[in-house]
Amino acid sequence: MPYNFEEYSECGHVEGTIAHVVDLRSDTITKPTVEMRKAMAVAEVGDDVFGEDPTVNELERRSAELMGKEDGIFLSSGTMCNIIAVMVHCNKRSVEFIAGDKSHLHLFEQGGPAVLAGVQSSIVTNNPDGTFSLEEMESKIRTSNDSHETSTALIVVENTHNLCGGRVLPLEWLDKLAKIAANYNLPLHMDGARIMNAVVKSKVSAKRIARDMDSVCFCLSKGLSCPVGSVLCGSKSFIKQARRFRKLLGGGMRQVGILAAAGLVALDEMIDRLHIDHDHAYKVAKAISDLDSDIVRVDLSAVETNIVNIHLDTAKISSKAFLEQLAKITKTEEVSVKALSFSPSSIRLVFHWEISHNDVAGVIRKMRFVIKGLHVGRYIK
Repeated sequence: MPYNFEEYSECGHVEGTIAHVVDLRSDTITKPTVEMRKAMAVAEVGDDVFGEDPTVNELERRSAELMGKEDGIFLSSGTMCNIIAVMVHCNKRSVEFIAGDKSHLHLFEQGGPAVLAGVQSSIVTNNPDGTFSLEEMESKIRTSNDSHETSTALIVVENTHNLCGGRVLPLEWLDKLAKIAANYNLPLHMDGARIMNAVVKSKVSAKRIARDMDSVCFCLSKGLSCPVGSVLCGSKSFIKQARRFRKLLGGGMRQVGILAAAGLVALDEMIDRLHIDHDHAYKVAKAISDLDSDIVRVDLSAVETNIVNIHLDTAKISSKAFLEQLAKITKTEEVSVKALSFSPSSIRLVFHWEISHNDVAGVIRKMRFVIKGLHVGRYIK
């Protein structure tokens, strides 16, 4: 069944009730910290299209250094990072890239590579941990020996993997992937929207994780809580081409140091604290798991970072109905929990810096209330 983001993301409420709302729809909803707002207010700026914004230049320099790459470019979103990476790497007609079937690039970016870059995708099946079979991937590589076929120009991975529940790609798997890619002289791009969560969980540097990647991007506007922006990193020649494509896509921004200033604060202050979000996610997941429900389940071993995937028995309740119960306020339970779903059988919770210990306690109470209600027949599917 195809994913339908809008259909399953609705939440109910009780009219006239003022509730304590805990918003776990995404870590993109975070607002900038006080320190970020102060830095933004006094940021030194210039025209970034001319390369004259000192704050942007510093953010790009530090980001590239963090990722172990030669250069970086500040972009408006992770989606723009991914499409530009595809456009640079797949720079001729009749080529394709390989990506996982649950990857953000494949499912949630409106087919941008095909629409904007004229690049075809070849899909391999993601494993539950965000990896995919390297044997299957290698079998998909095409070298243009047959004039009827397209040729493979790029391999894309996602780390952490969103739809697989924020899973961290194992270094051993990445190393094996890199060897295969090198054998075919194929570049690798990492959609590292949440790579900083992988860094904190694995206690391995971003530089090491991205070591064999020809390009890597990371989002400032998710767990790092900036108001907007992502950074794409790679070689100097790669970034030079990326700047051209940014302009082509209308992404050239002027005195954008006002936004980049928040990014610099994020690099200094928001990475190391991500373990708090991971702890919060695990506490909620464990509380659900401890209920031992056959209607609402969590794979506790899969909860590695700040994302929790909840699996539902749709014979008893749909994700839409479950979301409505989480959001509803009653005299018994006054916490309203907002969450998202991408299918009738699953719910996603994402934890971030604005979720407090008290919020976590409230979410656990609400989950217990709703799940126990399912088992006594309180709700209708």
